[in-house]
Amino acid sequence: MTIWIGIDPGSISGALGALDARGDYLDSFEIQHKDKHILALVFKNHLLKIIDPKEDAQICMEYVWSLPGNGSASSFQFGRAVGVISAVAELTAPLSFVTHQKWKKHFHLSADKNESLDLARSFWPEAKLLRKKDGNRAEALLMALYWQDMVNGKQDKPTQNPD
Repeated sequence: MTIWIGIDPGSISGALGALDARGDYLDSFEIQHKDKHILALVFKNHLLKIIDPKEDAQICMEYVWSLPGNGSASSFQFGRAVGVISAVAELTAPLSFVTHQKWKKHFHLSADKNESLDLARSFWPEAKLLRKKDGNRAEALLMALYWQDMVNGKQDKPTQNPD
């Protein structure tokens, strides 16, 4: 049985969502930070609680980049967080990347996080995605489902490169 994990990275707003082999909800959480630094060991321990060592796991993380107009300090902080998150994930299970354009197109979603929240709520009401800020958890869950669909051949073949 494969555990499917999606990660929406961020320096203070990152989240993870996990689904079982049937696409049923397992867990989701915000990636903890302190003073805008990802708590790597906390993240690793939470990730290892989700993944049974006897089971297979696949992780799909959103391929992100800094935006024009962001200051160098915030871009560095964001890049550092993404690096920590991807390193911990890659040391845990196979890690692949997808752009937000690709996974959102798969579900016919716009950039509006409310749409992602609504769709994730309809798929997994037990996830308790009650607040607007749960949009990152919702998107992580949808990325996990997207990756499950890709690997299982329900659309395009998966690639390791986001382009």
